Amino acid sequence: MDVFGVMIGLVLLFGVAVMVLAVIGTVKAAKAVGAKIEKHEATARRAVENVGLKAKTYTKVGPPAQIASVRLGLRTALDGTRQVLEAGLAQDGQLGESLALLDRLDAHAAELDGELRILEREPDTARIAAKLPELRERAERITHSAESMRWAAQDRMHRFADDELTRLSQECESEAGALRHWDVAGGGAAGASGSSGAAGASGTAGGAARAGLTDGKERPSAEELLGLADPLSKLAQRLRKPSAGPSAG
Repeated sequence: MDVFGVMIGLVLLFGVAVMVLAVIGTVKAAKAVGAKIEKHEATARRAVENVGLKAKTYTKVGPPAQIASVRLGLRTALDGTRQVLEAGLAQDGQLGESLALLDRLDAHAAELDGELRILEREPDTARIAAKLPELRERAERITHSAESMRWAAQDRMHRFADDELTRLSQECESEAGALRHWDVAGGGAAGASGSSGAAGASGTAGGAARAGLTDGKERPSAEELLGLADPLSKLAQRLRKPSAGPSAG
């Protein structure tokens, strides 16, 4: 009974652990989905605001149009710099420090955007005229800092691409030289094989008679083994003598 109770307890503990892990996984997945949805919502909201600001720059006149132009330029500079830095982060880890600086710069830009939004609803045109130059100067400083980082990152990626292309071109040239090496090596091999073939052919032509008589290995021929060598030679000599016929007399 004690062993059975321990086994039941272990099974229950295992089931509880599985349930806890499942709950934790579900909560993490829900948080990840929620964060992704919030990010998409923020991106969509920002895109709609940018479209509205661009429309104000064309439809409004005076201070409202100027404020909308300042806000739109600020957002465009920060968004463009963030896209460049995030795109190059996978190849260049040093851009992470630039992204951290951009986050701090984005915080200042958010505060400035809030002040510009409040000023946009200000009914007193005299106050707008007094505050707008200062806010525009701050926006220009933030925009210049963001653009400087973007241009530097672009130059850095362009330089790395040029260096990589130079190394790749050198490797391709080396590989092309290695592939053309067959021309030199093949010519030498062909010459060597040609000379060896010629030597073999001359050797074969020079030793044809001996090879035919002794089979190339100094072995006795078939005529010698059968004892026909002397009769055959005598017959050949008799055939080579001129015949003494009537014409000779």
